[in-house]
Amino acid sequence: MTTRRFWVFIEQEEGKVHPVSWELLGVARMLALQVAEEAAAVGDDVAVEGVLLGENVEHIAQEALYYGADRVYLYDDPVLAYYRNCPYYQTLSAVSRKYGPEVFLIGATTLGRDLAGAVATSLHTGLTADCTGLEMGEVKGSQKRLLLATRPAFGGNIMATILCRNERPQMSSVRPRVFPMPERNPDAKGEIVREEVEATEESAMACVLEFIHSKGESVNIEYADVIVSGGRGLGTPEGLKLLQELADELGGVVGASRPLIDSGWISYAHQVGQSGRTVRPKLYIAAGISGALQHKVGMQNSDFIIAINNDPNAPIFDVADVGIVGDLYQVIPEMLKQIRALKEATA
Repeated sequence: MTTRRFWVFIEQEEGKVHPVSWELLGVARMLALQVAEEAAAVGDDVAVEGVLLGENVEHIAQEALYYGADRVYLYDDPVLAYYRNCPYYQTLSAVSRKYGPEVFLIGATTLGRDLAGAVATSLHTGLTADCTGLEMGEVKGSQKRLLLATRPAFGGNIMATILCRNERPQMSSVRPRVFPMPERNPDAKGEIVREEVEATEESAMACVLEFIHSKGESVNIEYADVIVSGGRGLGTPEGLKLLQELADELGGVVGASRPLIDSGWISYAHQVGQSGRTVRPKLYIAAGISGALQHKVGMQNSDFIIAINNDPNAPIFDVADVGIVGDLYQVIPEMLKQIRALKEATA
């Protein structure tokens, strides 16, 4: 009997896990279930497994079990305390050769994008980057289902589905918030396998002298529950003040489409879309955003979408739960008026 392994790299920094790691464990479980019947028919087993690198991070390995991992391979050593490309990719490449995962998922974070390409190159396999869709599908000429990885291509004008026929593992990096967070089950059981670290300081090719944390603007738009986004329809950068006012009333943050970032009206940290952040808030308000595919792929999985645009044929209305055709400079002040009146009435 062989085991078809679905792997997730558990990303952590200074003991804090990036939430995309748990999202990917949910995705890995979904993919494993899609091949469970096929595997059982030939006597194979299926497992969802995590790989964790760091120092003093065993508690994170236990948490990974609660989020759906059957097994976690733990590399705990001072040389892995901070992310450096060489020791990390060498360790992941070595453990991949040892256990032979079928699928390997890594978050498309700043760290993950740097790491995934190095691992794929070392293993001589393919990597589909910045995926927005994953499934195990039947492919002509293959006896087993293969990973079908979908991502925007040609500037977001088309969606391409890519597969890796011959090399293993089939690797994909996935943006945060593309997939839902699985439920945490504190009763879940699993296995933590402690592996021996072969990487050394001498092989690291870089050393960490000091981490200087930014004290400037910080916005975590990816995991905000409420986002009020503006687009070219704002007309002037002064319109962002109105969006901020609405976001403040709703306890949210301000987002933006790419033209506003390109114009220098607001920082890149606020950009929603293919070349920005993928978001999944409970409420997304799109004001003056036409709804090009590049923007929609970054926000279309929001729980509830309100679109405000003076063009009744704007593509943003195709994904909106509520569409308001009108001037945002008239609509938003009226929204603010009613929100404040409701707050006063319930105070």
